[in-house]
Amino acid sequence: MAQFPDEAGQDGSFQRQPDEFREWVKTEGEFTPEPNRYQLYICKACPWAHRSWIVLRLMGLEHVVGVSVADPIRTDDTGWAFREGDGHGPDLAEGFHFLSEAYRATAPNFSGRVTVPVLWDKQTRRIVNNSEDDICRMWATVFEPLAKHPVDLFPEAIAEEQNALSDLVYEHINNGVYRAGFADKQSAYDQAVTKLFVVLDQLEARLAHGGPYLFGEQTVETDWRLFCTLIRFDAVYHGHFKCNLRRIIDYPHLQDYLERLYRLPSIAETVNFDHIKRHYYVTHDDINPTQIVPLGPKVVIRAEIKNAD
Repeated sequence: MAQFPDEAGQDGSFQRQPDEFREWVKTEGEFTPEPNRYQLYICKACPWAHRSWIVLRLMGLEHVVGVSVADPIRTDDTGWAFREGDGHGPDLAEGFHFLSEAYRATAPNFSGRVTVPVLWDKQTRRIVNNSEDDICRMWATVFEPLAKHPVDLFPEAIAEEQNALSDLVYEHINNGVYRAGFADKQSAYDQAVTKLFVVLDQLEARLAHGGPYLFGEQTVETDWRLFCTLIRFDAVYHGHFKCNLRRIIDYPHLQDYLERLYRLPSIAETVNFDHIKRHYYVTHDDINPTQIVPLGPKVVIRAEIKNAD
């Protein structure tokens, strides 16, 4: 596997590197929740960064935390870069040209893969955290008093079941598509794709007998971690990562669910299919050596049908 050679197991499976920076913003401690102190670094193509941005917006924290958007084309020599372009731009918070500058400023000997999202502290000029799971929980908890319209994305009443489902979604769907796409042995690919579609089938059945969301009438964080993979599935994972047993549009309940989430306030504008497709098809040149970006699919989100008055 040429893309991430340090994350390839002997069995040909993709073994994602652990997140390096796991400090927390707390009401008492070195990092406290304050307006205009923190910057979120994202790429709109990345599902992990996408979730951290969605939750920030759902909570109404855009006035508290700034956002810098990287170019979707990541190169081996420079990594995530901040340059002027359609839907992305320079980093106005620190003037970074490359996200690797933030990593080196925090840990000069860091030798791993530079990833998004990153929660950066402008006061100490350090990375606080680069785990989307941690960042989303911080938005929903310690930053909640600063939120304009807080929502309960981690209800205590369903905590155990939600954590279990979130783990399942992460292991076999969020990371499952990568384990399929970056496998460098047939057996590793077969195992990842088979389990991916087993879990998608389970979620299709869950939504058929419940819904409209995974835990009923209100969305929780698990819905958004699933959304960030589903919205990319037919556009890139089905073809580019060879997850092609079925498309999401072939699942009636998952497709309805995806569109329902997409049409919630402030969500559609976070989805940039141009960034998504160009990132995967151009950046992963070991999988797609020609770097040709396909024109399709024509439909990921179907046109909304309005009821006649």
